[in-house]
Amino acid sequence: MQQMTRRVLCIAGLGFMLITPVASAQQPQAVRIRGTIETVDGNVLTLKSRDGTEVKLVLAENALIVAVVKATLADIKEGTFLGSAAMPQADGSQKAVEVHIFPEQMRGTGEGHRPYPTVANGTMTNGTASGATVAGVDGSTITLKYKGGEKKIVVPPDVPIVRYEIGAKSDLKTGAHFTVLAATKKPEGMMFETSRINVGRDGAVPQ
Repeated sequence: MQQMTRRVLCIAGLGFMLITPVASAQQPQAVRIRGTIETVDGNVLTLKSRDGTEVKLVLAENALIVAVVKATLADIKEGTFLGSAAMPQADGSQKAVEVHIFPEQMRGTGEGHRPYPTVANGTMTNGTASGATVAGVDGSTITLKYKGGEKKIVVPPDVPIVRYEIGAKSDLKTGAHFTVLAATKKPEGMMFETSRINVGRDGAVPQ
């Protein structure tokens, strides 16, 4: 009886081992797409990616459209919730390569400090600006506080600063620059689907 029980458990375990990799393989992998909008047809966008490839993008029902607007350091005040992709420095600070300011409705989005693989050896810090912005030789320094810690972000004068706003389908215009942070590939050729798209207003280029 015990021998039969062990045999049943062994077969069940083998079945689990065979099923698990298949289920894992079926998980769609999210990809990042950047470029310009070519045409808009309802929820389907024809896009030209940065490498010149034409792709189709399906916006999920109730997809979030985030308008990206040019901003300046003066738009960052005490209590502003913002994010910064950056490069770690020897003194423990982070040297910004981009800064984006969130609207109040998006406060808390991605809060924290983590690796940012889009930038080589980069980091992403999302948090609340605390204290005054301090001017220095290498740029202005902003202290970002988040749950569990804080980071000093040095913003050089030439770093792009943008503001996020809740957008609408009217922002999806031919020639507008866009960034999709997480798109999943559909079975039909070069077709992807996403629940969020960042699109530039008035020539702004989402990072």
